[in-house]
Amino acid sequence: MREVLEAFPGAQRALFRRYHIGGCSSCGFGPDETLAQVCARNGNLDVDEVLRHIQFSHELDAKILISPKDLAELLQRETSVKLVDVRSREEFEAVHIEGSILLSQAVMQQLMGSGSNSNPIVVIDHAGKNGLDAAAYFMGHGLQNVRCLRGGIDAWAQEVDTKMRRYRLG
Repeated sequence: MREVLEAFPGAQRALFRRYHIGGCSSCGFGPDETLAQVCARNGNLDVDEVLRHIQFSHELDAKILISPKDLAELLQRETSVKLVDVRSREEFEAVHIEGSILLSQAVMQQLMGSGSNSNPIVVIDHAGKNGLDAAAYFMGHGLQNVRCLRGGIDAWAQEVDTKMRRYRLG
């Protein structure tokens, strides 16, 4: 599974969404297991079908991502973009994109309670790994105009705001 997750970072989300595999301790899998072993222990799922689903989900993830440069251009054109930062409060307070808001329960209620999202929402994380989960959550609750910053705030600091302080998580 280690190789599957390296090739398809959203594979665990894809497996959980369709097959309820990998979301909790009772349906989890180990990095040293093969996809065939995981499929066998979960009702003898067809390995090729599961792999096709993972690949399809990977392609869908790619469509959700927005590059830092494309986001910078979008922010210049569209003032209604909501930048939702899903990092910790400490990370957000240390460095954030101007105009972004830290995800909190109140922000989540506002986003979900609006009933629509005609204005684009862009999810920001540190390096582009957790943001897709948050974007998928919002989309799963009916919000359709949701994107995720490819590479997170780290890529933003490399490609757009090169004076922004960068950091590593331990």
